[in-house]
Amino acid sequence: MKYSLGIDAGGTYTDAVLLRDSDEVIVASNKALTTYPDPLEGIRNAIDGIDEEYLKDVKVVSVSTTLSTNSILEGTGFPVGLILVGNYEINQELPTEHYVQVSGGHNYNGIEAAPLDEDAVREFAERVKDDVAAFAVSSYFSIRNHEHELRVKEIVREATGLPVVGAHELSQDLGAFERAVTAFFNAQLIPITEKFMSTVEKYIESRGMNAKVFMLKCDGSVIGIRSALEKPIESIFSGPAGSLVGASFLTGNETCAVIDVGGTSTDISVITNGVPEMSESGAVVGGWKTRVKAIKMETSAMGGDSDVWVKDNHVNIGPRRVIPLCRAADLYPGFLDQLRTNPMPSKGLLGIHFQPAKFFIRTGYEPMGLTDLEKEVLATISETPTSLKEIRARMKKYPAAKHLDVLLQKRLIQTIGFTPTDALHVLGDYEEHTVEASVIGAEYLGSLCKRDGKEFAAFVKQEFARNMASDLMTFFLEGVSKEEIRKIFDIDSPAKFKVGIPVVLIGGPVVAYLNELNEILDADIVVPEHSNVGNAAGALAAKGIRRVDFLVRPASMAAPDWEFYVFSEYGRVSFYEYEEALEYATTTGKETIIQYMIDAGLDPEHVQVDVKQDEIIPDGWDHPLETRIRVMGVGISLMEEEC
Repeated sequence: MKYSLGIDAGGTYTDAVLLRDSDEVIVASNKALTTYPDPLEGIRNAIDGIDEEYLKDVKVVSVSTTLSTNSILEGTGFPVGLILVGNYEINQELPTEHYVQVSGGHNYNGIEAAPLDEDAVREFAERVKDDVAAFAVSSYFSIRNHEHELRVKEIVREATGLPVVGAHELSQDLGAFERAVTAFFNAQLIPITEKFMSTVEKYIESRGMNAKVFMLKCDGSVIGIRSALEKPIESIFSGPAGSLVGASFLTGNETCAVIDVGGTSTDISVITNGVPEMSESGAVVGGWKTRVKAIKMETSAMGGDSDVWVKDNHVNIGPRRVIPLCRAADLYPGFLDQLRTNPMPSKGLLGIHFQPAKFFIRTGYEPMGLTDLEKEVLATISETPTSLKEIRARMKKYPAAKHLDVLLQKRLIQTIGFTPTDALHVLGDYEEHTVEASVIGAEYLGSLCKRDGKEFAAFVKQEFARNMASDLMTFFLEGVSKEEIRKIFDIDSPAKFKVGIPVVLIGGPVVAYLNELNEILDADIVVPEHSNVGNAAGALAAKGIRRVDFLVRPASMAAPDWEFYVFSEYGRVSFYEYEEALEYATTTGKETIIQYMIDAGLDPEHVQVDVKQDEIIPDGWDHPLETRIRVMGVGISLMEEEC
């Protein structure tokens, strides 16, 4: 008997799912807390919950991880030297202090705009080589001609021996600055991902698994581990991609919408005929816009661990994430007594940080760049729950909210507070942790808005469900704000939004919201078995997907039917016949897809290839002014591969 193992290292939990390949049935699953900053320990704990007898027969392991996303968000990536070639207008912040701009680059037709300043490249590389772990290069219009990027890579490798990433290797989209940012982050992540994946491989081997190892990408496809190391940035947002593919697999719906409720956020996405819908623009992470192709997704900062707080009789959910009261009572002995005796802040103090159920704990991060006042506040907070009363006693005054904000942003402290997860504990919908702590918190906060504990919890649950529904409809109704849609749900009316495809709920105790959503939406809402580990199942159900884009243009507008350029990830190629240019694009695209599937460890004999062609033909022209060709290949899933 053969098995496949899917692993998802999410924001709160790391999930492991074991599937029997013969009938694609989940035979075991386990959840463990995700460990930071290294998620490997959480992965080990998740796998440890799977019967040892199964593991020796595991032939495929597929991993989805937040490692890349968190490294960018937390600024914990390795230092990188960035080389910009050509006429960049740098009017915004760059992601590194180690950068240089040199002459060179090409124009929109791939013609050299200026010679490459090789001496400047060499001087920069030698000057910063001891301060960086890798280099990234982005040349102006390298998507039309990447000769200068290739030459820069040669020079830097000769001078430093360090890894170098070229922007053209990651994207063929316009947007020189975004391609530079994409190359930078990819270079930054290579050492981190290499260490992580090599450690995962060794651990899998140590557990007796002779298995192929795959990594989930943010477009919902998988890639072999060796290829994944070349482009680790493509794993950002692989969690939502996993939930999307997992929802399709768990329900058997090739087309469906997915609401994925995590600890930090709620993500909405759609899969059509087994292929995730893609965003036209690149993924944005940590405020930086990239050219990484990711699934189309609507994300809100509202999850099961979102902070619920009250001010001026108004109940707020989020945007920050906190440790739920019920979980804190499990983690810290004596916390229940602290919570019971915590005093109510005065009305004038009430705010996001000043709540009757709010506590703070110190993390293990090293403090850097703090003011004296911020250091003073940090010194009053211990590694066990610390109340505002205790902070005031130690400082002889209450801390300023802005100082707490800084400490939270720098991850030096964490907050404990009431959450939607606590609301479900109060209502009996979910009782994984200490219910009493949630009940006390609900009574405290309810008293601030003239509700008893159960009424307060029911209100939070209803608000959460309405926000989920608003996120879903905002995804479908582009151009209509969430606020406008949300107003409609607050009106007592028999009218409902109708959704024409199944809506699948994934993550934690999502079944608790089923009745509320059915009252709001006219839709087939499904909570599949194993929905709480849907992302890990998606890591296995994902298919091999590869897209190859080509652009065909006349070499000269003066003689538009004389010569044609074909631009692609392989550079610029010229043909005298338009049909030859099209044939080259189609053939090269198919060959690229087949080789990709082989490199990914998938069967190239079972790949469906689709070719789409869009033309712009001006009046009076025999040939198009521009022809865009996309060749897309979809391989079978990992489980089908093993069967």
